[in-house]
Amino acid sequence: MALPLTPRIALELVAHEAIVTEAYRDPVGIWTWGVGVTQASGHAIDRYRDAPQDIAHCLSVYVSLLRDRYLPDVERAFAGQPLTEAQTGAALSFHYNTGAIGRAGWVAQARDGDASAARQSIIAWNRAGGQVLDLLTRRRARERDLFFDGTWSSDGTALVIPVAKPSYAPDMAGAERVDIRTAMAVAFDALGC
Repeated sequence: MALPLTPRIALELVAHEAIVTEAYRDPVGIWTWGVGVTQASGHAIDRYRDAPQDIAHCLSVYVSLLRDRYLPDVERAFAGQPLTEAQTGAALSFHYNTGAIGRAGWVAQARDGDASAARQSIIAWNRAGGQVLDLLTRRRARERDLFFDGTWSSDGTALVIPVAKPSYAPDMAGAERVDIRTAMAVAFDALGC
């Protein structure tokens, strides 16, 4: 049975990420765009260097990737186990950020009913470039709370961050919180989700 992708799930993941409308270098130097999209997703992001896109386009690409590339992996990882909307959202957020749903120990622990071990294991996925990052620790805690407790954190807004030049780093000083619920609904409608 296919897991449904819902606007609520997509909004939750954006709350764990942000939207950067042109290509930038992430904290470990990887070129990224939109809602955390990298070349590893299969989407060519070089075209967005010095070419900002509107939020609707960023969300359309993001929702398409969630549905077509990441959600099938989550479905395989939890094959035979029905997931709630919250569990689907948490697992999808984890996989979108790490690409590791198929090898993460917490997934097997959750499938086997060992929630206590799984709750601890998911938090250990908090490193990038070999370093523990507070933002990843906080994200894993939100994913844990969503998966095991059904606690959603999104309020329908996203942080939209400009890019500083010439470093191509996110310019947090220029970040704005924007309500993206209407744009997300448009993206879902356009993709027939």
